[in-house]
Amino acid sequence: MSRHVMMAVTSAFAVLAATGAYAEGKTFALVQINQQALFFNQINEGAQKAADASGDKLAIFNANNDPQAQNSAIETFIQQKVDGIAVVAIDVNGIMPAVQQAADAGIPVVAIDAILPDGPQKAQIGVDNAKTSEDFAKFVLAQNKDGEIKMGQVVALNSFIQNIRKDSFNTALQAGPNVSLIGEVDGQNVQDVALGAAENLLTANPDMNAVYATGEPAMVAAVAAAQSQGRQDSVKVYGWDLTSGVIDGIDAGFVGGVVQQDPAGMGSAAVEALAKISAGEEVEKVISVPATIVTKENVDQFRETFK
Repeated sequence: MSRHVMMAVTSAFAVLAATGAYAEGKTFALVQINQQALFFNQINEGAQKAADASGDKLAIFNANNDPQAQNSAIETFIQQKVDGIAVVAIDVNGIMPAVQQAADAGIPVVAIDAILPDGPQKAQIGVDNAKTSEDFAKFVLAQNKDGEIKMGQVVALNSFIQNIRKDSFNTALQAGPNVSLIGEVDGQNVQDVALGAAENLLTANPDMNAVYATGEPAMVAAVAAAQSQGRQDSVKVYGWDLTSGVIDGIDAGFVGGVVQQDPAGMGSAAVEALAKISAGEEVEKVISVPATIVTKENVDQFRETFK
């Protein structure tokens, strides 16, 4: 285990021990991808709120986009004998040995958002990314039914779940008439990288009239690139995850629609599921948290969250 991972996890438990985590309530752990994206921070907030409401303790580990750090953190949480672990996996296959180790130690694991392969995890929590992406593609086709779609994409090839969103969206989109996929760039799920990739995509494709972004960093980048290049009148941006800047794009009219998940609801559902499992209760294997397509017509209900 790397020194920084050990220090981070040990520090989390030093705080828990000092607050009496082992004396009262349960102790759960949340193994997170990063704390840069608002989406992940909202998962954390929902999980913490649920833990506070039930009188349980929650340790949140930030992997800083490092899959191995997630595995090492789970191993340390096993050693600390937590009562349950929730994980937002970076590498859904690479995380499985650690998930199995937790199960072997009698510690239940639930997965949030990123879908794990078949294994000992107790529940999968999140949206149906494949179905939602197909529905979103149909929405895009309906919004552009009278014109040609020349679609570029800002993706994250290192994200299993964003590849599902890309592939499912593309299959459904290409079933429509007058659709061309004319470019794809990899933003790596990192804001600065995604911004450079989006700028390059727009520069290389002056006739492109639509962009699909598969996650928050890509969506923020696509909006910013369209603005910086003055393409708001010629390019329609679609994608996943709201931010205040994306809402501004909806108001300005060049963001055509956004799939908005309920990340706080996912975090809350994960802690609630772990609490039930640790109390000997059963939970559903798949716990669905619905998503909403946000447009000018319904964006007002989301403004307060992103102020």
